[in-house]
Amino acid sequence: MSADPQTAAFHVRRLIDLTRRLTARLETETEAFRDHRAKDLLAGQAETQEMANVYRRESAQLKSRPDVLKAATVGDRMELIRATELFEQALSAHARVVEAARTVSEGLVRTIAAEVAGQRGNPSAYGAAGQAHAPNATAVALNRTA
Repeated sequence: MSADPQTAAFHVRRLIDLTRRLTARLETETEAFRDHRAKDLLAGQAETQEMANVYRRESAQLKSRPDVLKAATVGDRMELIRATELFEQALSAHARVVEAARTVSEGLVRTIAAEVAGQRGNPSAYGAAGQAHAPNATAVALNRTA
């Protein structure tokens, strides 16, 4: 089955537009991470996730229909390639800042947990019955995922 040029143009241009919007979204989030504006990240998180899901579906559909890409103009195909390259660059930068934030957060949690554990110390006093006083049993939860 072969796609007509009009249908091909519609699908390819729709993916180009979606790719550009998702790229812009990732760039905005990357800047928010770098500027320590977590509140700005939370506000658009659901929208970014939805856009990413739509992107995955759209790109998979287009990949499964090579006739659509073949029927698209050379200009549209080149535009899609360029938009995809920019998206991949934005995605890579986004992944780096997310990983850096995760590493910093985990380091802070470990440092705080070590400090709390260090402050508990070993029992150093004995009670009237000759028993050592029990250390503070306050729990500290350490979740290894950020």
